[in-house]
Amino acid sequence: MNYVVIKCGGSVFEQLPSTFYQDIVTIQESGEWQPIIVHGGGPLITKLLQQTGVKTTFVDGLRVTTNDVLDVVEMALSGSMNKGIVRKIREKSGNAIGVSGVDGSLLEAKPVSGKEDLGFVGEVINVNTKMLENLVSQGLIPVVSPIAIDKTGQRYNINADMAASAVAQALGAKLCFISDIPGIYQEVGGTKQVFHQLNEQKIDALIEQKVIEGGMVPKVKSAIAALHQNVSEVSIVDGTQIHGLKAFMQGEQIGTRIALTQEVSHV
Repeated sequence: MNYVVIKCGGSVFEQLPSTFYQDIVTIQESGEWQPIIVHGGGPLITKLLQQTGVKTTFVDGLRVTTNDVLDVVEMALSGSMNKGIVRKIREKSGNAIGVSGVDGSLLEAKPVSGKEDLGFVGEVINVNTKMLENLVSQGLIPVVSPIAIDKTGQRYNINADMAASAVAQALGAKLCFISDIPGIYQEVGGTKQVFHQLNEQKIDALIEQKVIEGGMVPKVKSAIAALHQNVSEVSIVDGTQIHGLKAFMQGEQIGTRIALTQEVSHV
């Protein structure tokens, strides 16, 4: 079975056209690739924390995650966001199932090393691939909320990028980050020149040249790390483009594909 792990951040969902969910169903029905979705939900978490009055503090710009905060995070991610995605896939005649990393110990975690002052922020140390394989064998599209658990039953909030990467590594899958940008690009003469294929050497050079900067730097560095750990390809795809995900999976020059060793090209 060829898996593609599709990661969507919370801020992107509001911009996704209905064709995005149709594309996920089409990809599964093609029989060549089995999609697994891992999602975030940052804006909804912030909104619910404000509505519930749960106090939060920050260390170096990162939210400290207490059990009270986790209750709200779980409500947002494993509740509203997760089931909303399942419904949208169902609307396109797909058959999805929403699961949390807590369910069946799908995502086992430990505290992030060196970040103990952030509370229950974790990193994935094991993925229950048999559970995912069982769901897929029933014709289901798993939709995974990035809340994890340890052997004592303690929950952990997991960065959605990191959760998606862990799932992709465990399955030897393709990893696809859905974004609202056309891929990794540079401005040339006022136009966005997209790099459709990048390798590790070129990414390092683009970081040094400040073409890749800001929040994209940790994303591409985590992509390279994933490629060194059993992930066949990492890509960044504009999910707001009509049928963009389907076209990408069919091999069209959309978004940016990252591999350890391949030719570099751009339009």
